[in-house]
Amino acid sequence: MAVTGPRVLVLRALGLGDLLTGVPALRALRRGMPGARITLAAPAALGPLARSTGAVDDVHPADGLAPLARAGPVDTAVNLHGRGPQSHRLLGSLRPGQLLAFACAEAGHTGGPRWDPAEHEVARWCRLVSAYGFGADPADLDLPAPPAPSPATGAVVVHPGAAFPARRWPAERFAAVAAALRDRGERVVVTGAPGEAALARRVVETAGLDASADLSGRTGLPELAALVAGARLVVCGDTGVAHLATAYRTPSVLLFGPTPPARWGPPDRAEHLVLWAGRRGDPHGREPDPGLLEISAGQAVEAAGKALTANR
Repeated sequence: MAVTGPRVLVLRALGLGDLLTGVPALRALRRGMPGARITLAAPAALGPLARSTGAVDDVHPADGLAPLARAGPVDTAVNLHGRGPQSHRLLGSLRPGQLLAFACAEAGHTGGPRWDPAEHEVARWCRLVSAYGFGADPADLDLPAPPAPSPATGAVVVHPGAAFPARRWPAERFAAVAAALRDRGERVVVTGAPGEAALARRVVETAGLDASADLSGRTGLPELAALVAGARLVVCGDTGVAHLATAYRTPSVLLFGPTPPARWGPPDRAEHLVLWAGRRGDPHGREPDPGLLEISAGQAVEAAGKALTANR
């Protein structure tokens, strides 16, 4: 049955991790406006996962702060994208009846709560929508099991990629972890986007894994979600794959740096082990962050062993 109530457009035209950290806020909007049609402005590839949250009726393809062609009119616009002013102005161009957003004098929006740069990403958007009367639970992060079958049920998933070099732990260290887990009798697979194929192949070859362990470029988002949901363990950095592990409560070992886990880390659950040297840096840097490099392969292998033992 089509939703015929008020039209709500939520802007979060970012990546996989950004979508997943926004789930509690999206669900709060859904509960507070059960009769509304909620459209998420986000990359089209995230559509199936966004709809699986139960909070979104449809997805309007959007990339960053590009104009939202044919997105209006809307009754309510919600800025889960940023602090403004650009994102506020983009939504303002749709002439919504109301804008739910952080206060931004430069954009002429003074009614919302103040931005806190030190806040955890999940808590930030929960606080925003709660300020407008939509009570949000930061722990409401779980997703239902994916409909697609896993391409490697019960495997350990090693994901060496990250959006920026500053967040990429060296391939040789990922390979050392992969080899150690293989030697424990685990089936290990290595994932990556098509642009990360060379990196994944390097990890596979250095670890001495069979070529079939290289799943880079062979899993779209639905298959990747199913892979993570059915995995024994995920080993990765500060990436969207880490947030998939949270969403499906898959045990994980997460390598943080230069951004602290207090900003983007998983909830305080026993199945997620976070390694962080305690040093902050530029998350958009062109070289691996010095703090990230302080984490040794031995530390990650030890953490992986603990996670696997605790979650048998």
